[in-house]
Amino acid sequence: MSKTEVILVRNVVGLGAETDQVKVSAGYARNYLIPEGLAIPLTGANKRRLEVLRQRRAEREVNELNSMSELGKSLAKVTLTLSVKTGEDGKMFGSVTSGTVADALKTQLDVQLDKKKIHLEKPIHSLGEHEVELRLHSEVKVTLKLIIKSTTPLPEVVPVEKKDAPRAEKRGKRAEEPAPEPTPAKKSEEPKETKKGKPSGKK
Repeated sequence: MSKTEVILVRNVVGLGAETDQVKVSAGYARNYLIPEGLAIPLTGANKRRLEVLRQRRAEREVNELNSMSELGKSLAKVTLTLSVKTGEDGKMFGSVTSGTVADALKTQLDVQLDKKKIHLEKPIHSLGEHEVELRLHSEVKVTLKLIIKSTTPLPEVVPVEKKDAPRAEKRGKRAEEPAPEPTPAKKSEEPKETKKGKPSGKK
């Protein structure tokens, strides 16, 4: 397969950045890169254009850095609020993804941001306050405050009237009745002595 060299005039994922000189298959260059305006053939005339292209690229990168820096300062001061549906138990239906955050930024703040620049370790499944990292530029990273609220009204709590619990009757002796005093033991009667000289029995 024949190869050819081209100069990229736009960034091509997996191939190179603008003004890079790359070697690709002749068919890929002829059928895709050049017709789509992504590259130009490597010729003497185009080599002389290369320095101009590099200067334009440097100027554009500086402008992009300044623009993203200003945007980052603005986004760091705001709070983005999302309203989601939840069940009666407060659990969310679905999750909040980087695409959801990108849509909210466009709708609420009129900021169009590629969802690839919104970094979430994993989709958000809980209500409350969260922090989202925005990677606006290789040199610009900011934290966006995100609050997720429920649109589902909380169920009304009906107050329950407290009834006095019946007092349990104590078994046995009542507390208000004094305990009976113990009966003193009767003294045993001592046997009467018979008078001497008089027999106790009859003849």
